[in-house]
Amino acid sequence: MEMQEFYRGLSFDAHKYFGAHLKAAEHGPSLETSSTDPGNPASALPRPATFRVFAPAAAGVVLLLGSCAEPADTPPREIPLDRAYDGNVFEVRVPDVRPGDPYEYRTYRRDGSYQDHCDPFGFGMDLRPGHRSIVRDLGAYRFSDDAWMQSRSACLDRPLNIYELHAGSWRKPKDENGEEQPDLWYRYDELAEPLIAYLKEGGYTHVEFLPLTEYPADESWGYQPVGFFSPTSRFGTADQLMALIDRLHQAGIGAILDFVPVHFARDAWGLANFDGTALFEYPNQDVGVSEWGSCNFMHSRGEVRSLLQSAAQHWLGAFHFDGLRLDAISRIIYWQGDERRGVNGNAVDFIRTLNAGLHARNAGCLLAAEDSTNFPGVTHPASEGGLGFDYKWDMGWMHDTLSVFQMPPAERREKYHKLTFSMMYYGGERYLLPFSHDEVVHGKATILQKMNGAYEGKFAQGRALYLYMAAHPGKMLNFMGSEFGQLREWDEKREQDWLLLSYPVHDAFRRFTWELNKLYLEHPALWERDYGDDGFAWLDCHQEARVIYAFVRRGGGEHLACVLNLSDEEQDYAVPLDGSAMTGEASESDGRPADADLPTADGARPAETVASEPEPADTLLYTDWQRFAGATPDDENPCTVADGILRCRLAPNSGVLVLV
Repeated sequence: MEMQEFYRGLSFDAHKYFGAHLKAAEHGPSLETSSTDPGNPASALPRPATFRVFAPAAAGVVLLLGSCAEPADTPPREIPLDRAYDGNVFEVRVPDVRPGDPYEYRTYRRDGSYQDHCDPFGFGMDLRPGHRSIVRDLGAYRFSDDAWMQSRSACLDRPLNIYELHAGSWRKPKDENGEEQPDLWYRYDELAEPLIAYLKEGGYTHVEFLPLTEYPADESWGYQPVGFFSPTSRFGTADQLMALIDRLHQAGIGAILDFVPVHFARDAWGLANFDGTALFEYPNQDVGVSEWGSCNFMHSRGEVRSLLQSAAQHWLGAFHFDGLRLDAISRIIYWQGDERRGVNGNAVDFIRTLNAGLHARNAGCLLAAEDSTNFPGVTHPASEGGLGFDYKWDMGWMHDTLSVFQMPPAERREKYHKLTFSMMYYGGERYLLPFSHDEVVHGKATILQKMNGAYEGKFAQGRALYLYMAAHPGKMLNFMGSEFGQLREWDEKREQDWLLLSYPVHDAFRRFTWELNKLYLEHPALWERDYGDDGFAWLDCHQEARVIYAFVRRGGGEHLACVLNLSDEEQDYAVPLDGSAMTGEASESDGRPADADLPTADGARPAETVASEPEPADTLLYTDWQRFAGATPDDENPCTVADGILRCRLAPNSGVLVLV
C-alpha cells in the first residue's frame, strides 16, 4: 500500500498493510486453525506477525493478544504498539502468533481514559456477544476455480437469475430433539452440498448472500456491520467461506455479496470514536447518525474511502465473490437519503472511484445498486459522469407490479398502466428486477400473501406474477422461500417452512417457478437483448377493460410472445404477430389494440384473404396447467396460430409463453 494513496482515498489494498499479518508458514499452504477448528498442526505452530492500526488521535495503543491454545479466561498479553510512518500509524511485531488467536486494541485517549476496540482491518472476529478480532491466515486456502474466474462476466447479455439467501435461515440444523435452535447454524462449507444441489435443480445462475461482514445484532441481518474484512463467525471461518464459493464456482454458480458502504454499528468496541475522535464517522450528529441509529461513514475523508474500497476489493479478491450489491445507495447520493438536502458530492465521487477501481481490478465482476432515487446515470460509466454500476435495482417496477397484484381485478382495470409504465423509463438504466428480503418482512406479507383474495386464489396470481417477471426485460432476483409460496414472513431465527412442500399446491408452485427458471435459461430472447432497443416490443397494451397484456421478446434469433390475463374471467384473445413488434422496426402503431387487424365479429376477413386452418402454437409454458396446480390438462394447448394471428384461451389470472 502507498500511504499517500491511503490518505487521498485512492487505496484498494489498505488491508494488506493494516490489520494482523502472519509470516507465511514454512511448510506451505494449509488450512487455518482456531479454537474450534484445529486444522493442520503445521499451521498451528506460532509464527511472527505484524499488527498495524490507524489511530492518529490516540495517545497510545496497546495490543491485547490472547491465545487459541489456552483457556478462554486466560488474561491476554498486553503489548504496546509503537508509532510508525508519520505518527498516525501504530505497529508492533510479535514473534509467536497462531492463526485463531484473539486480539483487540486498547486505544488511549489524551485524557488518560481508554476503550478496547476490534481491529478495523481484522480478518476474523469472535462470535457475538464477543467482539475481539481473530488472527486469520488468508493465504492458506487454495482455490480450484480458475476456469470460472476466467470466463465469468457481469451477464449483461447472459442469463442472470439470482437466488437471494440469508445463510443463517435458509436451513438450520436441529438439536437432539429435532428442534430448531436460534444459535445453531450450518457452517459455510456445510451449506455447499445442499445449496448447490438446490440452485442447480432450481435453474438459478447466482446466489446472493445477505451481508456476511461481521455484525453484532442478528436482527440487523448484517446491514449494520462492524467487521468490514471479517466473515461473520456465526457460520464459520474465512477458509470455510472460501471453500463454499470455490465449490459454487466449480458447479457453475456465481456468488454475490451484499455490501454496506454507508454506515456501521455504533457499538463502543467497534469503529465508533475509534481513536477517541470521530475517525470514520461524522462529528456532527445531524448527519453522523442514520435513521437506523448507526454511524454514517464520512466519505469526504480519504482514509474512510480507502478502508471501504479495500474492504470491497477484499471480498472480490481474497474470497472470489463475483459481485457486490451495494446497499442503501440513496443515502450515498443524497444527504441522509433526503433529496431535499441535496447531493452529497464527496460520497458520489467515492462511489465513482469505488466502482471504476473494482471493475479495473476484477475482470467480469458485477456491481449492483440498491437505489430507489431518480438520480440519473447510476449504470452509466463513471468516466462519463455516471456512477459506474452494472445494474440498478428497479424498485419502481417492484412496487408497481406488487401493487397491481394486490388489487381486486376490478381495480386493475383502472390501474392498468401501472404495468406498462416501466417500459416508459426502462431505457435509462440497466435494471434488475428484485423481489427481495425487504418485501417479505415488517408486516408487508410474503410475495404469495400479497396476491389478492383468499388462499386458494393466490397461487394462480403468483404464477402469473413470476411469468411476467421472467418475460419482462431485466435480470431477476428472488428471495429464498418465495419460490414455493412461503406464507410466514421471514424470521432470521427460523429456517424456511420446508414443510409446506408436503402440500401439493406449494410443491406445484415450486415446480412452476423452477420450470420457468429453466425456460429462462434456455431461451436467449428472455435475456440476450435485455438492454437493447430491439429486445422488447408491445403487441398490445391497450386492453384496459379486459386487463390483458401482450408483448414480444427478441434475442438469439428467436421471438417469444407473452400474453397475460390478469382479470378474474376466462377470456378468448387474439393478437397479430406481424408488423414492427416482430421485425424490431419502430412504429407508431406498437402496442395498438390487438383487434386492429383481426377478422370482424362474424368472422369476415379483408377482401382477397383466405383463412388458414389454425395450428397449435409452440406453447412453452401455460401457468394454468395441472402440473402447476392449475385446471388445464397438461396436454391441452391454449394457443393456436393462423394467418399471423396468435389466439389464446386464457384462464383467470393466467399467462402463456409462446415461441413465435
